[in-house]
Amino acid sequence: MIKITKKKKNLKNNININKEYNIDEAITILKKYQTKKFIESIDVAINLGINPKKTEQNIRGTTILPHGLGKKIKIAVFTQGENINIAKKYGADIAGGSEIIPILKNKKHNFDVIIASPDTMNIVSTLGPILGPRGLMPNLKTETITNNIEETVKNFKKGKIQYKNDKNGIIHTTIGKINFSSKHIKENFIQLISEIKKNKPKNSKGTFIKKVVLSTTMGCGIIIESNNINIK
Repeated sequence: MIKITKKKKNLKNNININKEYNIDEAITILKKYQTKKFIESIDVAINLGINPKKTEQNIRGTTILPHGLGKKIKIAVFTQGENINIAKKYGADIAGGSEIIPILKNKKHNFDVIIASPDTMNIVSTLGPILGPRGLMPNLKTETITNNIEETVKNFKKGKIQYKNDKNGIIHTTIGKINFSSKHIKENFIQLISEIKKNKPKNSKGTFIKKVVLSTTMGCGIIIESNNINIK
């Protein structure tokens, strides 16, 4: 039998998980019941009104959160020549060609973003079985295949995130830390929602964003009131 912790009992008794809350109420609740053991991340699950079996309806993109993620972003860059020095200068943790492959294969090294210049994709493609399942394979849609190494590294360092829907048509991503101010959490949240709305497929009918749930690492999910953020 699974033991229910005191915190989970408290959450269950004080939060209506079936009720919709406006974004300000949701953030207040998450902050009230945050754990004291560590600084939790704030996660968002966005249920889209798309058919994920149709390639043209799948959503994939990037956006720069105005207040970042609240953590150090580990970046690996596949590139050549002077771009190696540029990547390192602007914050890449490692940069190079085939010589950095062993580092990427080592599961002890967890990277958040893999960037590649087009002239190294023949090298990067050999890592498909490793990077693909981790969601790290460079892609034109997420702007991680680029000739502008400087700008790309700088943007990811200051809070650029990638997002895409899963096989169920749901986008899962992180928008910051619970120790952010309520204002900053809200602004990061609205930036993400606004960006996803811009990517609505032309052939997607009905309500595009059907449901949004905000949660923390150890907390329960809070359903966000759709009319409150005008997501229909």
